[in-house]
Amino acid sequence: MKTAKDFLEEANAVVPKMDATDAIARHAAGEGAFIDVRDTSDIEKSGTIAGAHRIPRGMIEFRADPNMENFYNPVFKKDAPLYLICGAGGQAALSGKTLKDMGYTNVTNIGGFNAWKEAGGPTEEG
Repeated sequence: MKTAKDFLEEANAVVPKMDATDAIARHAAGEGAFIDVRDTSDIEKSGTIAGAHRIPRGMIEFRADPNMENFYNPVFKKDAPLYLICGAGGQAALSGKTLKDMGYTNVTNIGGFNAWKEAGGPTEEG
């Protein structure tokens, strides 16, 4: 039987991490898609990355599967850079693992939103 810690360790083993400073530089360069995987209520409280796609972790599989006609989000391209953020990094890691399992090759966990804000990353209201 697996624990939450087991799932996180597996995700962290396959989804690379990037610190906020490097992620902010990628954002400024217009590289890739930034995806906030937190629930809408969490984003409403704190805001999110400027221009981030808001796709809750519970919808990742549906939004990332082109065969799910009513749900698919074309931001998901198999080899495009995808930068995932959440509250502290755990949900981003788990979402990243799911995307890797679905064949996405360029997925990065950029950690938690507070680190993004503290590093001076651009934000927008929730």
